[in-house]
Amino acid sequence: MTMTHRDPLVAAYFAVDFQNGVTGAFRECTGLGSESQVVEYRATDERGKPILIREPGTMKYTDITLKRGITDSMDMWQWRKQVEDGDIDGARRSGTITLYNQRGEAIARWTFERAWPQKLNGPTYDAKTNEVAIEELTITHEGYKRVQ
Repeated sequence: MTMTHRDPLVAAYFAVDFQNGVTGAFRECTGLGSESQVVEYRATDERGKPILIREPGTMKYTDITLKRGITDSMDMWQWRKQVEDGDIDGARRSGTITLYNQRGEAIARWTFERAWPQKLNGPTYDAKTNEVAIEELTITHEGYKRVQ
């Protein structure tokens, strides 16, 4: 049997596009995942021996956290304000997260449904460092899938 060697994808940056709003390049993206709760029950096999059966229960999608250098764009702040003002239906957006390599080629893509900004953190300021100020957006959603 011949195995094909595939190099891992090297990430340069993530681009995010939420329908009707937030777009941009992010330096960090975490939380693209899901998990199933485990349902356990005890039973007996045909010989009366006790066994433990573990089945998948409710599936849960993890929240997605995005970090980018702060700019003069107010898109994330305006989106979060919709939730703060109680307009959750207006704030829900589907979107795409695309991973690019160093040549700017799309190498992986995820789509997600009905997302809204759960949390938004502005940058921490430290005038003694020579670093870019980072803002952080956490979104919750109702499902995602990898499409590329």
